[in-house]
Amino acid sequence: MLQQLDLIQQEIEQYHPNTLQELEEFRIKFLSKKGVIAQLFAEFGQLTPVDKQALGSKLNTLKQSSQEKYKIYAAQLQSISKQTAAANEDYTLPPPADKLGSRHPISILKDKILEIFEKIGFSVVEGPEIEDDWHNFGALNFSPNHPARDMLDTFFISQSPDILLRTHTSSVQIRIAESQAPPIRAISIGRVYRNETISARSHCMFHQVDGFYINKNVSFVELKQMLLYFLRSLFGEDIKMRIRPSYFPFTEPSVEIDINCMICNGSGCNICKHSGWLEIMGAGMVDPNVLKNCHIDPTTYTGYAFGMGLERVAMLMYQINDLRLFTENDVRFLKQFKADA
Repeated sequence: MLQQLDLIQQEIEQYHPNTLQELEEFRIKFLSKKGVIAQLFAEFGQLTPVDKQALGSKLNTLKQSSQEKYKIYAAQLQSISKQTAAANEDYTLPPPADKLGSRHPISILKDKILEIFEKIGFSVVEGPEIEDDWHNFGALNFSPNHPARDMLDTFFISQSPDILLRTHTSSVQIRIAESQAPPIRAISIGRVYRNETISARSHCMFHQVDGFYINKNVSFVELKQMLLYFLRSLFGEDIKMRIRPSYFPFTEPSVEIDINCMICNGSGCNICKHSGWLEIMGAGMVDPNVLKNCHIDPTTYTGYAFGMGLERVAMLMYQINDLRLFTENDVRFLKQFKADA
């Protein structure tokens, strides 16, 4: 084995790779797990203690010298490779075009909605996502034992019955109406939270737009015309709107707004529950009790309010059949929505 070590040592010293490919061949032959040196160490384990003492130092020296040789040549050849690539680069070529990033579909929809309502005089307002019971429920005509509270599965903070993650952006209405005198025309958009099962049609976190208008002699006809203007501005002149009676504690009368399902063109799908219609919005005339809670005289002022989830509208606009895609951060999905140049 001593003679074998001398021959391998001589071969390593005479090996002078000129390319990275030749250097890789050197590594595979001598330093890989199945290389020559690994096999020598395997044979070394079977020797007698006397032979091990005579050959151990020489075998370790052989391994160290081959590793050192590999490192030296790797640094040299990699440097030469970079210099060659730089020398061959054509600096007269134009720079690569800047790649525009992608925008989240909810952000795109949010900007479109705000632009539509700003054209008819609505101010954009914001409110906290962590709310108290009064602004999220009490002032909106939810009594402590009101059955409508069961409709909104709420996330409470630190098991407190008074501090919670807002279940709707209607709480912003109360904050604005408490601090401003009519006429008030405002719209808010933001995240809301409900303890719901995550599926293709629902999520525990989503975005909601909420608007309201308070002035003297505001009528339901104004609400209907405003909604028709908004839907046509957002979806096009051919959109169909259906109004159904409903119930919300903070509006009276209350209605739900349906539009024809654009995913299935009215033929029926899992998103519209095979009805051809999709409910996208709740609306109604502001309940007099809500006005009283905001210190506004309901005998002098009236108003309307409306709210809807952005994810459901985005699903219609972009033909998306699974609401979970909005929060999964799948780059393949997000790249479909390009930023404006």
